[in-house]
Amino acid sequence: MNNNKLNYEVVVVGSGPAGAFTAALLAGKNHDVLLLDKDDFPRDKICGDALPAKALELLYTAGMGEAIDAAFKNGNIYPLKSMRLVSPKGHQRSYPLIKSAGGYSAAVAPRIFFDALIREEAIRAGAKVHRAAVEKPIIENNMVAGVKVSNGQESLEIRAKVVIGADGVASNLARALRGRERHTRCHRAIAIRAYADNIELYPQEVEFYIYDHILPGYAWIFPLSDNRANIGLGMRLDHFRSEPRNLKKMLDLFLNLPLIKPRLKPGFKLENIASWPLNFGSQKGLQYAFPGALLVGDAGGFISPLTGGGINRSLLSGQLAAEVVHQALVKGDLSLNTLAQYEMFCRKKLLKSLRKKHTLANTLFLFPGLVDLFVHHLNDHNPLAKAFTSKL
Repeated sequence: MNNNKLNYEVVVVGSGPAGAFTAALLAGKNHDVLLLDKDDFPRDKICGDALPAKALELLYTAGMGEAIDAAFKNGNIYPLKSMRLVSPKGHQRSYPLIKSAGGYSAAVAPRIFFDALIREEAIRAGAKVHRAAVEKPIIENNMVAGVKVSNGQESLEIRAKVVIGADGVASNLARALRGRERHTRCHRAIAIRAYADNIELYPQEVEFYIYDHILPGYAWIFPLSDNRANIGLGMRLDHFRSEPRNLKKMLDLFLNLPLIKPRLKPGFKLENIASWPLNFGSQKGLQYAFPGALLVGDAGGFISPLTGGGINRSLLSGQLAAEVVHQALVKGDLSLNTLAQYEMFCRKKLLKSLRKKHTLANTLFLFPGLVDLFVHHLNDHNPLAKAFTSKL
């Protein structure tokens, strides 16, 4: 441990975007913050790698613009200008993406670079970091008082006034704190991602393919350069359970579609193929604030049930958590009554819109012809285009 110190104002569990951003914001307000993660950085994180304009704007607003600009210049972040939607009948429309702070629209960045960037900003702001796996929260007098961790050699108890759970979709903290509360299959998804070179791409344009065999879900091609892309697909878990093909076979089927196969050049090969689960923010009745603890990012489950996007909402949940925790520390009150303000903000600014997207996803599954209608006939402000551009 850092000088054997085992007491902090704030312990953040997980160094992904939500956790590192929360740590950076709280450390920037002169709080004593420890950022824990079970992995060394940089490390890969299975994801589609898309960065919405709103996510970039949050980072710029938080003072990370210089680091973001440098990542664009060195090629670790690839800028986007437009989004292409392809409907079940093959109708295509290209939509321009709006610009945000810094003059960028949206972007694509491998998480091995992006997550490390935010983590470095947290360290620069004053957060301490340590590699350790969190086993469970320490609960005393019905209040979270820290975490029990293991670094592979010994188990330690780290005390904190407040604990932020940001340890991803398989969060140990979420399972311990929520008890029997779980995301049901209709509020979960499964996705697969791969990287590939030697594919003909539309310059600075992301592609979404919505077709019958994958609804409610979609396939994507996200460019990382002029010749390299993140390629994958995702499908809601309850419908995937009745799908006779596995994810790899579904991905192969996508690559053999008439719109895709001619674009695969000699030497095309999928690399780093991996799958992962997603928890939507559309399920009612889940708890996000606890006495002495909050859940942010994928640990809370703030992913869109329509697009599968989560980076923007992960960062926003971290910002909301940092604001509430800062005020609670100033007041010296980490009770549920105080921290419940975070849950109220989440329901108002995140969860309400995600429940509407779940309804829209259900409608598209029942009436896939609507996708063709939206893509082929309507203007840039149609609901489907708005739903996907909100991801970007």
